[in-house]
Amino acid sequence: MSALETTLGAMGLGLPDPPKPIANFLPWRRSGRLVFLAGQVNEWNGTVPFVGKVGRELDLDAGLAAARLCALNLIACLKLACEGDLDRVAQCIQVRGFVNCDPEFEFVPAVVNGASDLFVALLGDAGRHARTAVGVASLPRRAAVEVDAVFEIAMPS
Repeated sequence: MSALETTLGAMGLGLPDPPKPIANFLPWRRSGRLVFLAGQVNEWNGTVPFVGKVGRELDLDAGLAAARLCALNLIACLKLACEGDLDRVAQCIQVRGFVNCDPEFEFVPAVVNGASDLFVALLGDAGRHARTAVGVASLPRRAAVEVDAVFEIAMPS
C-alpha cells in the first residue's frame, strides 16, 4: 500500500473502483512524466450520490463532498496510470472543476476546494496546483460536480 493510500485510510477514506468511461475517451493518458486525467463526476462505484444543481437542490457542503468524491475517482485512475504504485506521484500540476449550479450561485471556487483540499492534504506542497473553477448548466448523469487534473509522476525504476 502506498503512503498516499495510508494517508487516505487515516482520513477515513478509500478509493472507489476506477470509473469506466461512458463515451469515446480514455480515463487517463500519459505524456512523459505527465498524466492527464479525464474528467470524473461525483460517482462512487457506479452510483452518483450528488445529483442536481448546487445552490438549488444541493448546498455548499454537498458540493464540497461531491468535489472530494471526484478527486477520489481521479486518484483511482491515477493509480492505474502509475501501474498500481501511487508512491510514484510527484505533484499535482493542474485541476479544473466544473460545478452544475444555479446561475446565481457565486461560490463555485469554494465547491472545487473539495478536490483541491484533498490533493493538498495527501501531497502537502506537492498537492498545490494551478486551477480553474467554472459553473456550468449541466453535467453527465446530472452530477453536481466534475473535476479533471494533470499530475506529474516518476518514471518506473
